[in-house]
Amino acid sequence: MSDILPFLKSLISVAGLSGHEGPVLQIIQEKWKPLVDELAVSRLGSLHGLKRGKGGRNRSSILVATHMDAIGLIVTKVTEGVLHFDEIGGVDARILPGTPVKVHGKRELGGVVAMPPAQTLQAHAAGEALGLAELIVDVGLPAANVAQLVNTGDLISFDTRPVEMSGEYLSGHTLDNRASVAALTMCLEELQSRLHAWDVWAVATAQEEETLGGAATSAFDLQPDMAVVIDVTFAKGPGSSGWENVPFGKGPTIGWGANLHPFLHDRLKDLAGRLDLPVVDLPVPTYSGTDAYAIQVARAGIPTALLSIPLRYMHTPVEVISVKDVQRVGRLLAEFITGLEPDFASKITWENKDAD
Repeated sequence: MSDILPFLKSLISVAGLSGHEGPVLQIIQEKWKPLVDELAVSRLGSLHGLKRGKGGRNRSSILVATHMDAIGLIVTKVTEGVLHFDEIGGVDARILPGTPVKVHGKRELGGVVAMPPAQTLQAHAAGEALGLAELIVDVGLPAANVAQLVNTGDLISFDTRPVEMSGEYLSGHTLDNRASVAALTMCLEELQSRLHAWDVWAVATAQEEETLGGAATSAFDLQPDMAVVIDVTFAKGPGSSGWENVPFGKGPTIGWGANLHPFLHDRLKDLAGRLDLPVVDLPVPTYSGTDAYAIQVARAGIPTALLSIPLRYMHTPVEVISVKDVQRVGRLLAEFITGLEPDFASKITWENKDAD
């Protein structure tokens, strides 16, 4: 199996905020070009890669979706040389002070998220974690220069560097969900040497963090017979080791709930068992908060499964994943797609797995 780490590190070294995915889109396009038969960008900015199957004329198709957009910040006001901002996607203000950032103005500017001195804060904020409204970005330039280079609406992305940690872990920003892009890429690489009956639509979706619009429109356009979504989920770690979090580095999760198709869940779980790949059931009692929701309800409904990579410190500049889990998802997907019989779509029925 190929070494995906250099590619993954390149993915988490660029911006690509929700609705502004251009920088990461270019990297994925270059990587996928030799791996698929067709490559195109949708009207909303999602990347569609088609790898044709060998199943004859009326082939079924599977859509494998993973969002490529990132959370970040947006300039709301420039005052006396410092930048005020709001969030794009969910950003916890508590973790921002001291974070290195890039400001995407008329040219890129390095900066840092800073807090005003304690004595300048209003009484209610003294000694408390500050909200977004109280934080600023300092780019280290005179006020006149800042006013010329930065405008309201300019983007601010995290600028933490990838860190290879002990235990084959990787830390950095935007591993939600670039880790899943890497897993899908590994799947495409594996499929280069395999025969598969079904067409495969590899889709890097736009705008998941804000609208789910990329997944909704791509699913409507491509009309797959079924779909698998890859995302991340909350892993156990310091301060988050309760029952609602999954083991870290012990295998990906397979979602189970109304947003996800029970037949596909069972098929993926059985396959993982035969491959001796560790997986964990993830109960998803409501809509999943991922692209799976938008895809499942597109057109007349698309049978959809959800594979998730356990991740620590979600929506921070120092997310952490196990590279082994990325590899496991890539292999499981490749084996699943290779094993799809030409008539598999006719077997997909919504039945309670405990009905027997």
